[in-house]
Amino acid sequence: MTIQYAILGFLSREPLTGYDLKKLFSESVTLYWSGNNNQIYRALVDLHQASLVTRVTEHQESGPSRKVYTITTNGLAALRDWALTPPELPQLRNPFHVQLAWTAQLDDAELDAQLAAYEEEVRVKYLMVREQESRNTATPQRTARETLIWRNIAANWIAFYENELQWVRALRADLAAL
Repeated sequence: MTIQYAILGFLSREPLTGYDLKKLFSESVTLYWSGNNNQIYRALVDLHQASLVTRVTEHQESGPSRKVYTITTNGLAALRDWALTPPELPQLRNPFHVQLAWTAQLDDAELDAQLAAYEEEVRVKYLMVREQESRNTATPQRTARETLIWRNIAANWIAFYENELQWVRALRADLAAL
C-alpha cells in the first residue's frame, strides 16, 4: 500500500486534516500505517502539488490554524485508476522468522525465552487488533458493500495474528517435547 492512495481513499469519504489522517491510520486495523506524521504530511504536500487534493487553511480562535484537505476530481480519478491496477500479493516479511532460523547458538532456555517473548508480543497485538475492530471507528460505512469489505479485511488480520499465536505455541510445545 502506498500512503498516498490510502490518504486519497480517506479523503474520498470526507475532507480531513493531517492530524485526522494520523488518527484514522492509528485506529484502523485495515489500513494500519506504521509511518510517522512526517510521512503523512509529506504525502499531503505531494498530493497537493499534483493537484489531487486541495488545501484550505482554517483559522481558529482557540488553537492553531488547521489545513483541511479535500480530494479533487483528478484525485478521485487517480484513486479509481489505482484500484483497477492488478492486485499485488502481500509482502510477508517476518524478521523474527529470520532470527529464529539462526538460533542454533542458543541453549534450550534461551530459545524458549525468545519464543515466549514473541508469543507475548503476538498475543498483545492480536488482542489490540480485536479491540480496534470491535470499536469499528475507522471503517467507512457509506455502503453495505464497503462495510462488508472492510470488516472482512479486519477479520483477515485477526485470523493472521490468531494463526501466528497458534503457530508459536505449537512450536514451543514441539520443542519442549524434544
